[in-house]
Amino acid sequence: MDPKRFLVTAALPYANGPVHIGHLAGCYLPADIYVRYLRAQKKDVKFICGSDEHGVPITIRAMKEHCTPKDVVDKYHALIKDSFEKMNISFDIFSRTSNATHFECAQDFFKKLYAKGCFEEKTSEQYFDEEKQVFLADRYIVGTCPICSNENAYGDQCEKCGSTLSPDQLIQPRSALSNAIPVKKETTHWYFPLNQYEAFLKEWIVDGKKQTWKSNVYGQCKSWIDSGLQPRAMTRDSNWGIPVPLPNAEGKVLYVWFDAPIGYISATKELTNDWKDYWCDESSKLVHFIGKDNIVFHCIIFPSMLKAHGDFILPDNVPANEFLNIEGEKVSTSRNWAVWVHEYVKDFPDQEDVLRYVLCANAPETKDNDFTWKDFQDRTNNELVATFGNFVNRAFVLMHKLCNGKVPPLHKELLDEADHNLMTDIQKTKETVSGLLENYKFRDALFEVIDLSRKGNKYLQDKAPWILAKETNTQENKQALIDNSLHICLQLCANLAIYIQPFLPATAKKMCHMMKVVDKMLDWENGGSLDLLKVNYALRAPELLFRKIEDEEIMSQIEKLKTNLISSTPTTTQKVETTTTAKERIQFDDFAKIDLRIGTILSAEKVEKADKLLKLSVALGEETRTIVSGIAQHFNPEEIVQKQVIVVANLAPRKMRGIESEGMILMTENEEGKLVFVSPNTLVPSGKTVN
Repeated sequence: MDPKRFLVTAALPYANGPVHIGHLAGCYLPADIYVRYLRAQKKDVKFICGSDEHGVPITIRAMKEHCTPKDVVDKYHALIKDSFEKMNISFDIFSRTSNATHFECAQDFFKKLYAKGCFEEKTSEQYFDEEKQVFLADRYIVGTCPICSNENAYGDQCEKCGSTLSPDQLIQPRSALSNAIPVKKETTHWYFPLNQYEAFLKEWIVDGKKQTWKSNVYGQCKSWIDSGLQPRAMTRDSNWGIPVPLPNAEGKVLYVWFDAPIGYISATKELTNDWKDYWCDESSKLVHFIGKDNIVFHCIIFPSMLKAHGDFILPDNVPANEFLNIEGEKVSTSRNWAVWVHEYVKDFPDQEDVLRYVLCANAPETKDNDFTWKDFQDRTNNELVATFGNFVNRAFVLMHKLCNGKVPPLHKELLDEADHNLMTDIQKTKETVSGLLENYKFRDALFEVIDLSRKGNKYLQDKAPWILAKETNTQENKQALIDNSLHICLQLCANLAIYIQPFLPATAKKMCHMMKVVDKMLDWENGGSLDLLKVNYALRAPELLFRKIEDEEIMSQIEKLKTNLISSTPTTTQKVETTTTAKERIQFDDFAKIDLRIGTILSAEKVEKADKLLKLSVALGEETRTIVSGIAQHFNPEEIVQKQVIVVANLAPRKMRGIESEGMILMTENEEGKLVFVSPNTLVPSGKTVN
């Protein structure tokens, strides 16, 4: 039985920092594609998200930024919301867990479970900071990792080696708040007995044919169930969070992973008075889009909470993607190894669909995948520009040139095998893409759409109506054959707009403008139709759907990524050596062999026909190098002459605008977003090595 309505949620992002492209690829983009597909089918669907504003990461960020937790969540909620809007992630609501509706909803949920006797009250010993007079959550405890000897491992994880830890495993643990040695002190909390829900979870997931879930989700769930579940504390000692609604719970708040998923409910309640139709009616379909690190919470803990409560439906599916790495390495926000969404939309204005395309085409649906700027460039130039965009542009150009700018008629009596084959492909693609989207195979669905445009290119090349038009001999059916090929190509363009819309909404909108049709044409029911553009209907002149990504843009992004990493390393001193031997390794494998030298800029000039590039002559001791750097919009050439800089000296040369660049200048951004040089603190002889 088809669902009456759909409720689609995307994992609540922590409001302790910006969102990066790994977040987009993990759950927000696939969720948006799925929702746009449902809307195109005129389904009743609500798309729910919001910022998660409680928990230890928020308070840790507040400590680092010397402000209050509220300052942190207000800042990053706004930044995250703006990033999603600019990437056309079409939430029906983007709420926040610090609002009054959520407090009430989460506390009511806890009180109902408490009244039903669903909690176990337990007293245990927990680390306590006597200087600050607070109990310490795992992330507030640091010490030496027993695995790799990192002296700054957290009580839950070592970020250097990636090992999962507990505070008791740390060597010489200390408080992150005061650096004092913590003591053990008794504290009381309310535990949710997950072990009592093993039978329910086994019946629901293992016996309930959830094998249709993605293999990574089902496998992780089954592993948790087979290993045996344990009671889990649902409260914490903290002054930031939702207070536990009990008379004897002063200084206690709800565990963030108790309150956060309830945020889906409270946000729906905030959105519509009919929220119960989506959460309590068995004819509704609930789908959670998440990253793989959230599987246990959405498939084990939250469903058990919903079962215990009794009033809510359970998720029908929990499609979880794996992780997206950056240039071969895991994303690390602490080391600034990430591509931030708010920076991307600034660096690539009006190119949101390009990033959506690359992230979907390379989505980590079944395994961790790798984002590289070179792949970003190749996919954009070879697939969007040279295939999809090229076909649409050629069809429109030829229609204006050979058919007076109007949709030509179709002469059915002259249709040949190639014509029929392409028309069949147009119709079949709708069914294929639908089946893939409904099974959460977004990468494969996107391939089918691009492949259809590829078939259109081949068809147009084979038909070659521009050659037929130039033939001097009079052919009786010449114009009719030209009409047929371009009529079919234009109908294909209209269908491509429908099929691409869930993935690239701005592109579909631009295509509708070119075709002079309203957005209603993008309804999914119109897909496969070969009569979307009426004969003799005048179409607008073609606009390029995508632009080519240039080498200097890619080099600039790689330079920015590496500079951010180096400038975010913990060391605060620069030691100058006269030797040119290999540098001491920084804590990142890709850059273990990096050769940093002090350089002095001898001259600087703008590169012709390149707004962002400066050509620099840089002295490195006894040699002078030519370096091309994308800093022209931040500095006048004359103001940086004699400036000392840090140069990556062993980078392979690369031509940019015909100039061979023999190194890379390290840069970072100030608070206003202006590039600044990473420079030595004191005057240093050129050519010296930075360790």
